[in-house]
Amino acid sequence: MEFGICILNSIPLRMEPSDASEMVSQVLFGEHFAVLEKQKQWLYIKLGFDGYRGWIDSKQVTEITEAYFEQLKNAETVFSIELVNFATTYKKEFLPLSIGAILPDYKHNTFRINEDEFLFEGKTRVVKQAKENVVETAFMYLNAPYLWGGKTPFGIDCSGLTQMVYRMNGYKLFRDASQQAKQGEVLSFIEESEPGDLAFFDNKEGNITHVGIILANNYIIHASGKVRLDRLDQSGIYNEETKRHTHKLRLIKRMF
Repeated sequence: MEFGICILNSIPLRMEPSDASEMVSQVLFGEHFAVLEKQKQWLYIKLGFDGYRGWIDSKQVTEITEAYFEQLKNAETVFSIELVNFATTYKKEFLPLSIGAILPDYKHNTFRINEDEFLFEGKTRVVKQAKENVVETAFMYLNAPYLWGGKTPFGIDCSGLTQMVYRMNGYKLFRDASQQAKQGEVLSFIEESEPGDLAFFDNKEGNITHVGIILANNYIIHASGKVRLDRLDQSGIYNEETKRHTHKLRLIKRMF
């Protein structure tokens, strides 16, 4: 296999070729990738969207041609935008899909992967969207549990949240918070920010380790324990339940 596509709702992308290895991200349904290396049943891949790399189990994906890989890379992206729905396979089997699943070659409630056709009657979105939709999309993930490396409403991390929300509105962010912090335009003050801008936070060593989406009236939505709403001030994120700051503000950025 030289190129492939994910055919399940989400699969783990691991640091090493082992089921016991840390999950660094996930590959969602419809995401395509190039294979860089093989070890037994494990594939070391590079995702087509953001170039993120890791190991996946070959049993959870299907092979595609290089020509189809290029077609997918250049095609208009259609997303499922309901929290949970399902597609029906050509064998009349149900295939669960969560928000953010990609539907290749979507037309009139059907999409195709290779020669296989699927029926999908849920709500879809074609990027690109207005900035105010970023906040609306973020609220779809509210109360999703925190999961290191996660990208779905059943488990998501802070940068997975920002990347997925932006992606479904037509904007490309890198996978990790430290990578995202290198994108966009720096803002000097919270007062300059708009809903949908990003706030980044660092640890005691000065490394950026957290990111969230700024909302109106000095609130922020971010993944910490779960996707939650907290207050945002010049010091950082303030949790009104614990009456303390939980994350130290490093910088604010406008991505578009």
